[in-house]
Amino acid sequence: MVNFTSRVGLLFFQNQRTVGRAIQRTLYRSRKMSDKYPKQNFDYFLVLDFEATCDNEEKPNPQEIIEFPVLKVNAKTFETEAVFHQYVQPRVHPDLTPFCTKLTGIIQDMVDGQPHIEDTLEKFNKWMAENGLLQDETKSAFVTCGDWDLKSMLPRQCKYFGLTVPAYFNQWINIKRAHSDVTTKWPKGMMEMLSELDLPHQGRHHSGIDDCRNIANILKALAERGYIYNITGHI
Repeated sequence: MVNFTSRVGLLFFQNQRTVGRAIQRTLYRSRKMSDKYPKQNFDYFLVLDFEATCDNEEKPNPQEIIEFPVLKVNAKTFETEAVFHQYVQPRVHPDLTPFCTKLTGIIQDMVDGQPHIEDTLEKFNKWMAENGLLQDETKSAFVTCGDWDLKSMLPRQCKYFGLTVPAYFNQWINIKRAHSDVTTKWPKGMMEMLSELDLPHQGRHHSGIDDCRNIANILKALAERGYIYNITGHI
């Protein structure tokens, strides 16, 4: 009689556990169908990837931004809603090296006659305002592939020319950190992240605007895996 009672209790417990798991799976499928991405801490992600003057023999001093692209990505849909894209004319080293052109695909004609960095920053600030990104109630975060763009490149160039770095550039999300959190593996670069996530590479590597589009795809893919983004870097 004791053994029979124990067996009944065990079967009841196992059945309840199976039912519980089934309910959890149903709820998870329901959540995925109704809400593909987890609620994020931001309204928009601003995917940014600078290209700068460079050489394979000696790094220019100072390095200067020559391509300034940003994608405005909706944090609910992970779709791109607006694009800022500006080529920038370097002032100290106005002639691009053959290495720079080969790496980035940017030829001399693409930067000649374009705004210098101070004018580009003004244009970008206007774009931010036109897209409602300067409103107090709108939360946005820049997304970069590494820390170089906003920790080193922009501050150094602004310091060289005596320019003030706008405060909204003072913090960002390093997509490499997010990728590492999801995969437990620190990536060397964008191409490795695309490969790890089975995403096709689009466009030309080291084209700033194309790199932004690929980074946005990584951003979206990690969110599909349930990742919630937080600020990873600041100055």
